[in-house]
Amino acid sequence: MRRAIRLTADPPRRTSPNPYVGCVVLDADGRFAGEGHHRGAGHPHAEVEALAAAGGRAAGGTAVVTLEPCAHRGRTGPCTEALSAAGVSRVVFAVEDPTRDASGGAERLAAGGVEVVGGLHREEAERHNEFWLTSVRRERPFVTWKFAGTIDGRSAAADGSSRWITAAQARRDAHALRAVHDAVLVGGGTLRADNPHLGLRHGVVGEPPLRVVLDSAGRIKPGARVLDGSAPTLVVVSDRAGEPRGLGAAAGTLAVPSTEDGLDLAALSERLFARGVRSVLLEGGARLAAGFLAGGLVDRVVAYLAPMFLGGAGLPVVTDIGVASMAEAARMRVEEVRQLGPDLRVVMQPEPRDLDACLRTHSA
Repeated sequence: MRRAIRLTADPPRRTSPNPYVGCVVLDADGRFAGEGHHRGAGHPHAEVEALAAAGGRAAGGTAVVTLEPCAHRGRTGPCTEALSAAGVSRVVFAVEDPTRDASGGAERLAAGGVEVVGGLHREEAERHNEFWLTSVRRERPFVTWKFAGTIDGRSAAADGSSRWITAAQARRDAHALRAVHDAVLVGGGTLRADNPHLGLRHGVVGEPPLRVVLDSAGRIKPGARVLDGSAPTLVVVSDRAGEPRGLGAAAGTLAVPSTEDGLDLAALSERLFARGVRSVLLEGGARLAAGFLAGGLVDRVVAYLAPMFLGGAGLPVVTDIGVASMAEAARMRVEEVRQLGPDLRVVMQPEPRDLDACLRTHSA
């Protein structure tokens, strides 16, 4: 099973809207016969790849797979049928499939006489597939909020300058983080102030993510760098605004409802999910981060902290989230702390209970 899990993470890639899945097939004597992993929508599933590699040796053997084999027909046929047709006598999987369409594979296999064992190394397999699992369970993308700031929580100096807070090692790591997310998201303030490109740089290679920019009034300039055609771009506008012009062939628009505080971020998340986006890297700015955090829409925080102070006149990494006391604080659980050159990389996960309290306060 650990070998099957490693197949989902090496090399890092995106398979959305499908999950990461790895599979190892053993022959009837328990010896390695074949392996495979899912490479993306439209490609064979991991079980099919592994069975093809194993050939006739799969008969009477065991399939070890990171996710419960699917029982539905999409772009490819049900994996349960492929396993049964190959004569596999035993299937061991790590995580139950949480989707309505594909779940039920274990029961179908068992009904056909196949021995089925679930839950092996479930926690480890969930961790490697957390983008997809979180998104399908919550019906919205997994959101990673990434920011670079000073030790005192400032993202820019009083004059607005922010180039560069962190050193080269942290900047490269941040671009590697972009490469594993389906989309990178920035707000209108960042769009107008920084004219970001949101592509992959600093030696990071791979398929660039979807660039999502919030522009509620539809005022994006035709010469904006995110419209250069090097990667797809989605311009999100208010459903009260007109459609922006001059976006180019590589850009599309998405209209979402507005609230008193701006665009409805929950509706935005739901509509990105409907488009097949399973993970979003939230990069800026401070007000947008506050909206996601207060709305309980952040699943992980990656903070790059530079050993410097900018003081009270500097611009904060996040604005008001409706917290008036320590009891209402949006608390985090630290997952990892690592030094990158002179900077610190701190990975945190919000505590759900505290985010719920923060959400109630913000709504009030």
